[in-house]
Amino acid sequence: MTVTVDINVLLDVFQRRVPHYAASAQVLNLVTAGTLTGVCPAHGLTTLYYLVRKHAAKPDAEVALDRVLSHFQIGNLDAAGWQAARNLPMADFEDAVVATVAKATGSSFIVTRNVDDFTASPVPAVTPADFLSQFIPPA
Repeated sequence: MTVTVDINVLLDVFQRRVPHYAASAQVLNLVTAGTLTGVCPAHGLTTLYYLVRKHAAKPDAEVALDRVLSHFQIGNLDAAGWQAARNLPMADFEDAVVATVAKATGSSFIVTRNVDDFTASPVPAVTPADFLSQFIPPA
């Protein structure tokens, strides 16, 4: 299964944000293990690097970026994709870009903590905890 992972889930892990860390880390571990195909929207890479470096240090940001680049597909949009995102009836353009990347990559879900922001998304959104409980069988 392919899932697009929103930046907030990545930041939960790389910034160890409690109480969200555990479920978000489990999703990333499934991607790292190859159980899931994870997609990271390309524009999220710069945000990830910037925020991890701002709240930790440059080596931490580099480790975070390298981990994502090693284990995730990177979802890019061409000009038509950016236009499609702009035309989605979503309040936040960044969320519309995530939704468009998810659709373009054939993702089954967007894994995010901001599910309410994706009600108009062409791909359903689910929280990390709900994704794990509803779609991943217990080990």
